[in-house]
Amino acid sequence: MVDYHAASQSYQYGPSSAGNGAGGGGSMGDYMAQEDDWDRDLLLDPAWEKQQRKAETAANRICKVLAVNQENEHLMEDYEKLASDLLEWIRRTIPWLEDRVPQKTIQEMQQKLEDFRDYRRVHKPPKVQEKCQLEINFNTLQTKLRLSNRPAFMPSEGKMVSDINNGWQHLEQAEKGYEEWLLNEIRRLERLDHLAEKFRQKASIHEAWTDGKEAMLKHRDYETATLSDIKALIRKHEAFESDLAAHQDRVEQIAAIAQELNELDYYDSHNVNTRCQKICDQWDALGSLTHSRREALEKTEKQLEAIDQLHLEYAKRAAPFNNWMESAMEDLQDMFIVHTIEEIEGLISAHDQFKSTLPDADREREAILAIHKEAQRIAESNHIKLSGSNPYTTVTPQIINSKWEKVQQLVPKRDHALLEEQSKQQSNEHLRRQFASQANVVGPWIQTKME
Repeated sequence: MVDYHAASQSYQYGPSSAGNGAGGGGSMGDYMAQEDDWDRDLLLDPAWEKQQRKAETAANRICKVLAVNQENEHLMEDYEKLASDLLEWIRRTIPWLEDRVPQKTIQEMQQKLEDFRDYRRVHKPPKVQEKCQLEINFNTLQTKLRLSNRPAFMPSEGKMVSDINNGWQHLEQAEKGYEEWLLNEIRRLERLDHLAEKFRQKASIHEAWTDGKEAMLKHRDYETATLSDIKALIRKHEAFESDLAAHQDRVEQIAAIAQELNELDYYDSHNVNTRCQKICDQWDALGSLTHSRREALEKTEKQLEAIDQLHLEYAKRAAPFNNWMESAMEDLQDMFIVHTIEEIEGLISAHDQFKSTLPDADREREAILAIHKEAQRIAESNHIKLSGSNPYTTVTPQIINSKWEKVQQLVPKRDHALLEEQSKQQSNEHLRRQFASQANVVGPWIQTKME
């Protein structure tokens, strides 16, 4: 072993006096200088340095353990606080989500839906983050405790991760049910609003249609009317009866809507029922008045049925005949473009076929005019004043004769145009054949010269 005390004598630290070694009575300064030399000797001792390093390592480990413990304690406290806050929020939120008290108006339900959307967009996302952070903190804490050979962390009762997950699952179920309830309730209220608006609309339309109908049905205008007027009144009444029958479905729809509003507990059902009852009562009165007027009109109808039948027959036959003449005039004036004899011959054949139908058409025209003349004869013989026109059609005999004359004028013009075009096409065909014949002669000669 090295004698560090002997080796230290060869070094002098600080001032020394001449009488230092002889009498042993050196000054205090010399003693202190010697003590410093001993401390330096200890610092140079490897064993002491090793012990010092061990002590420092142990101290560092202790500090690290203390730091880890403090961090773990901090994580435990954070977990407990986060768990408490999150569970408290879940407990407060679930009753709100489980509230199923419906509102009367769709605006109030839409406000609840808007609040729920705010909850989904604003309030819930931070809580989702807190839940995730809570699980991360719990797993991190358990890992640190396991690495430190410490017992696993056991949260307070009711604050386990499983408790939080159960509460969160309950929250999700309540949230899902709440959203479904909100949407169903809004649809129900929308259905109610739609039905109520539909009821009001149909009721208004029906009331507008019935306005003045009772006065019309009570009017005794048929007592002083002419026969033609009575006939028109009968037709008008028949049309009204058809319209009345068509409105039967509307009245039934109104009653059905009112019934459905009652079943769905509509808040204004009283006014709906009152209005519906008024409509039904008025409908019964209209039915009774319609039947009475029908009987009165039928009693006054005694003459001129033949005239009415003739007018109707005239209208039925005049309308298609008038359409045929208009179509014929269009065809006779139609422009045509042909390139071959076959095409023009087809047009001529169709035109000839059309001309063959003219005698039958003329007979139909005379029959139609005869119907009109017969109606005039019956009216004159019975001193009946007819209205100026047929009530069933606007096609008069003058119109029929005028169009028939126009057809008669257009037929020869069409004949001339077709024959002229036929001559043109025959000339073209002759030229084409002449050209083909010459080409057949010249063609081989040209081919021979080219070879």
